[in-house]
Amino acid sequence: MATAQQIKALIKSYGDADNEKFVSVALQIAAHEARSGKSKLGSELKELVDEIRGKQREAKITGTLPIARPSGELATLLAATYPKTHLTDMVLSEDQMKLLQQVVIEYRQHSKLREHGLTAKRKLLLVGPPGVGKTMTSWALAGSLKLPLFTVQFHSLLTKYMGETAAKLFAIFESMHQTPGVYLFDEFDAIGAMRSGNNDVGEIRRVLNSFLQFLEQDDSDSLIIAATNLDGILDEALFRRFDDIIKYRLPCLQEIDQLIANRLAAFNLNAQDRKLVAKTAEGLSHAEICRACDEAAKEAVLDNRRSIRTDKLIEEIEARLNRRSF
Repeated sequence: MATAQQIKALIKSYGDADNEKFVSVALQIAAHEARSGKSKLGSELKELVDEIRGKQREAKITGTLPIARPSGELATLLAATYPKTHLTDMVLSEDQMKLLQQVVIEYRQHSKLREHGLTAKRKLLLVGPPGVGKTMTSWALAGSLKLPLFTVQFHSLLTKYMGETAAKLFAIFESMHQTPGVYLFDEFDAIGAMRSGNNDVGEIRRVLNSFLQFLEQDDSDSLIIAATNLDGILDEALFRRFDDIIKYRLPCLQEIDQLIANRLAAFNLNAQDRKLVAKTAEGLSHAEICRACDEAAKEAVLDNRRSIRTDKLIEEIEARLNRRSF
């Protein structure tokens, strides 16, 4: 049976996310069991360790990180996912795409930049109306860089006790050092609103001050993304702390046409009909257009058709335009 010291070392290495130490201790336990006459158990333990080593080698070769799951208090503060979305899956303006591609290029070579006293763009503020691709951008950056996406859970972060909230915020920024990834603060105006606002609350003001301090001091290998629909109420001090501010808007006619083509690529819809649909969809967000396309696609699938009914697609689009009028 494993010694008390080995068990403690195993647990400590797991808590420290020290994979090499964990494997080393596990091998010691396997060898100890084999020497104690439990050759079958020792062999089984060694096989499990070899399997772990194989996965670690594969992760290094492919450039992906081992699956990271927040534990302890962080489990309530961060939701972890591994998106498969890439920037090429998005329909963006030329300027947006160029800027985001530059973020990817710089991140991949951030060590080279640091050797010359330079820093990669890692802190992004995304502003724009709902449904225009801000959250999807965080997915695409994580997918393109093969990083985990950690979404901050504001309902767990914000408490009535300022000290607790600041401590939780500190834990999130500490996690950025320990586990590189894309950290998304969605609906960021929850803590980023102007400190001089009429409805200002002392605790929220201090939380924002803490966030500004942590953000400015952060030198981790993680990407930090804050997204908001309400850039007009954000504190001015925030804009100076981010490396870039990316503004999102409703899609133009050309982007709508491309969005429909991408979403319905598996179905038949001729270019002329698509342009008619795109014209009808002006004024809708990316998300609303995608949902309309999905409804038309579901009807085609259930009717065993490979073609999209143009009138059905226009009907779904007009229904969403009518909802906006209420």
